[in-house]
Amino acid sequence: MTRSFLLKIAALISATLFLSSAAEGAENPKPFVIPELKEWSGKTGDFMLTGGSGLKYSSGDPEISRIAALFAADLEEMSGIRLSAGEAKPSDGDISFSLSKDSRLGAEGYQIAITDRVKVTAPTHKGLYWATRTLLQILEQTDFKSLPKGTIRDFPDYGIRGFMMDCGRKYIPMSYLQDLVKIMSYYKMNTLQIHLNDNGFKQYFQQDWDRTYAAFRLECDTFPGLTARDGSYTKDEFRDFQKKSAELQVEIIPEIDAPAHTLAFSHYNPELGSKEYGMDHLDLFNPETYRFMDALFKEYLEGDDPVFVGPKVHIGTDEYSNKDQAVVEKFREFTDRYIRYVESFGKQACVWGALTHAKGETPVKSENVIMSAWYNGYADPKDMVSQGYKLISIPDGLVYMVPAAGYYYDYLNTEYLYDSWTPAHVGDAVFEEKDPAILGGMFAVWNDHVGNGISVKDIHHRLFPALQTLSGKMWTGTSVTLPYSEFNGKRLALSEAPGVNELGRVGEPGSCVYEADVLAPGTEIPFPEIGYDYTVTFDMTAAEEKPGTELFRSESAVFYLSDPVKGEWGYARDGYFFTLGFRPYPGEKLHVEITGDNTSTVLKINGKVVADNNIYKVWFEEGKAQMSQVRTLVFPLDKAGSFASSITDFKVYNYKK
Repeated sequence: MTRSFLLKIAALISATLFLSSAAEGAENPKPFVIPELKEWSGKTGDFMLTGGSGLKYSSGDPEISRIAALFAADLEEMSGIRLSAGEAKPSDGDISFSLSKDSRLGAEGYQIAITDRVKVTAPTHKGLYWATRTLLQILEQTDFKSLPKGTIRDFPDYGIRGFMMDCGRKYIPMSYLQDLVKIMSYYKMNTLQIHLNDNGFKQYFQQDWDRTYAAFRLECDTFPGLTARDGSYTKDEFRDFQKKSAELQVEIIPEIDAPAHTLAFSHYNPELGSKEYGMDHLDLFNPETYRFMDALFKEYLEGDDPVFVGPKVHIGTDEYSNKDQAVVEKFREFTDRYIRYVESFGKQACVWGALTHAKGETPVKSENVIMSAWYNGYADPKDMVSQGYKLISIPDGLVYMVPAAGYYYDYLNTEYLYDSWTPAHVGDAVFEEKDPAILGGMFAVWNDHVGNGISVKDIHHRLFPALQTLSGKMWTGTSVTLPYSEFNGKRLALSEAPGVNELGRVGEPGSCVYEADVLAPGTEIPFPEIGYDYTVTFDMTAAEEKPGTELFRSESAVFYLSDPVKGEWGYARDGYFFTLGFRPYPGEKLHVEITGDNTSTVLKINGKVVADNNIYKVWFEEGKAQMSQVRTLVFPLDKAGSFASSITDFKVYNYKK
């Protein structure tokens, strides 16, 4: 079933829902929102949003003013409707915001009473903000015209609802992380963990640690040269990112992973690497290791305006060797040391669960420590709770994505997760729902296979449906009521977030979204790209093109009519170049068709396939290891290049023909 078909179904469902709600005397059904609303009491009729509507709030609370302004800006971004906002008494047609003393709603809950006016109340500012996300989601399904009358009471089952991105093995641009936060915020996901350092597997690098890819993504003054050369974040932009994320109610948890996954550190200083357990392990018996790690953490934690802004810092501590008891005890000592070191700067320490794998006598602090419970063989969840740890449920066998790797998940099994999972399920260890020892849940993308061609767009294509699904399960828990098939259809009608379209969705499903009789050089198209699935067609009278001639370029990709190396058709994105192995003769007349989806990019000339850039495998170590190579393309359309060829009857379709 194609995405285009599902979008059509979703649109029909939404239209039917709101038409039926308008029937005379009918009680409005629960609006579709992600995450699903906990409580809904439907009335009859609709609140109509008009040019005379305004946003009203009581005086003297700058945070309510800020939330109202954000809501107004997002509404205008999505709909073009501009509502006035100000400190005034609300009247019919207005939307008002105020704090309440309803403690039953908790720290993030809210109430929305929709009559001839909309009254939004919550015990906290965070609850008011989440209410605005609900309003926007409902409004975008009615073409921003109306809200069904009724009362919403909504509150989460779990306080931490998050996602972890591996930025160590693959550089994830700050622009994408900023969009990701907006998307998470739109779906009431409140925690993003940024995995700042990691390395590839040496079997893909000639079994040579010196050749094996490794990266640390933050600007570093203490150790000049430690920062990755192929992509990093300055301290100022990372600090600013955390602050702006907090304004959208998303907490950033920065992670420096040690004492394993530390090849970037031993590349910088080989003395730090373990000769016995591998150079991606710190040498825990070397005093220099502790001088290095102390100084590294200190750079980002000290001062009145530290680089690590938020209340939590993740120190890693997973997958270190337990070959002998002496190293186990040193690992436990290391873990305890950096829990306390981070705490000395006023932060709460987070760790990966490893203390069953590293069982020993050396005490490790548990009070006020958060443990990411990822694999029960490394940390038995029930035992960790008995020791005093609070858990984030992130079970690898259910919520780990490793793109195109052939293990864990490429795309999560969202149907199973929707029907059967909540954060209370930590692998095969099941807790009572809302057990206070389970702080919440997360899912993760691990970019294990360095160099496999996966793009940020490909990661997002995997991430977004999982985010929509899991936001519901972390907020609503077992209280979801829609069958998965209905949820999965309706979710497609919602935006990613105000002003965000990383999927490159354009136009009504199953349509031609752009056409031009003549495509002139320098043409600017009103959308920057077309995402999976798509077809681009045109007729062409070819001319000799200079090397580097582009058909189209966007911020994330370029399509060449003459690539800079061989003069053939091809495309580049995310630091990868892929050839299509085709070059027309000057004067040759062609009909061109380019189709793309999440597995391949196909070029047809005059109806014949001349290139099928699908996923293929590369073998290493004489066949002992293999890696998939992904050659996808979200097609760039922002601006046409300076080509000499004549291009006519240019069309872009948002489906595969």
